[in-house]
Amino acid sequence: MNTTQNQARPAFPFTAIVGQEEMKLALLLNVIDPRIGGVMIMGDRGTGKSTTIRAIADVLPEIEVVSDDLFNSHRSDYDLMSDIVKKQLDNNTLLSTHFIKVPMVDLPLGATEDRLCGTIDIEKALSEGIKSFEPGLLAKANRGILYVDEVNLLDDHLVDILLDSAASGWNTVEREGISIRHPARFVLVGSGNPEEGELRPQLLDRFGMHAEIRTVKDPKLRVAIVEQRTQFDLDPYSCIQKFAAQQDILKNKIIDAQQKLPNVIIDDSLKVKISEICATLDVDGLRGDIVTNRAAKAFAAYQDKLEVDIYDIKKIITLCLRHRLRKDPLDNIDSGLKVKQIVDKVLFSDL
Repeated sequence: MNTTQNQARPAFPFTAIVGQEEMKLALLLNVIDPRIGGVMIMGDRGTGKSTTIRAIADVLPEIEVVSDDLFNSHRSDYDLMSDIVKKQLDNNTLLSTHFIKVPMVDLPLGATEDRLCGTIDIEKALSEGIKSFEPGLLAKANRGILYVDEVNLLDDHLVDILLDSAASGWNTVEREGISIRHPARFVLVGSGNPEEGELRPQLLDRFGMHAEIRTVKDPKLRVAIVEQRTQFDLDPYSCIQKFAAQQDILKNKIIDAQQKLPNVIIDDSLKVKISEICATLDVDGLRGDIVTNRAAKAFAAYQDKLEVDIYDIKKIITLCLRHRLRKDPLDNIDSGLKVKQIVDKVLFSDL
């Protein structure tokens, strides 16, 4: 029996999505190198934000996880395995594994801290001396994607927890002197509508990338999008089959880029130019420099290259810096445009 047809909710094929290239690029670079730090996608309603985010998980290669483990633990990478699995390894226990699809976890808007982080059964711990832990969404998202729709409406405290876990790769739950820690390495993806409010600058800065999505104005492109969506709604499995070859090509391209990434280099002169751009734009801190370097390497790897050039930097740097600029109420220039102007001035001044 066809396993694709057994899915209760088939995902729209990523390669069938028309337009929104900036959002698609940001998602691809983050799955190639999760250390980029996730992506915040802000845009108008009905522009395909949720569809595109859910579609990316389907083109990712399956991951090998330790069986009967609550945290999708890796069998050999200590940074991606739970303490229980580490003890089993130390005791030379033979670990059984199986392959699963990359987890795609949605965080509901009304979620509590316990739902997100997990809970410790204090009564059982005190009466039986056993650490009993009920995993939260952070545990389920380990080695996967954690998606927060309307992140700008989420409680700031929960956003802080999300960003801390995404940055450190670990989640720690403490109750009544009892502490449990587990890996929580995931790509954090947030989306929202700017009309409903912005994230605080301190929180926004901690997202690696920021993509801005606009409603498509070109009538022909709008027709193409509507027709593509209509075909999928009428017969999703035929649409999935139609794009299966393109999906496989993209999946292999992602795998190749992930394998190539550790060997990609960026010349010192280009690193200096990246930092010069950040300094000229008066970007606070060094996150902008770090993320731009990582994203440029990921983009070079995606293009099957081993060295970053200035065009790689130009392609990704607006995504990395536009949300880090200081807001000036008297400045009517779009932040993305301001980044592009400085980039052209610095990168191509010697050409």
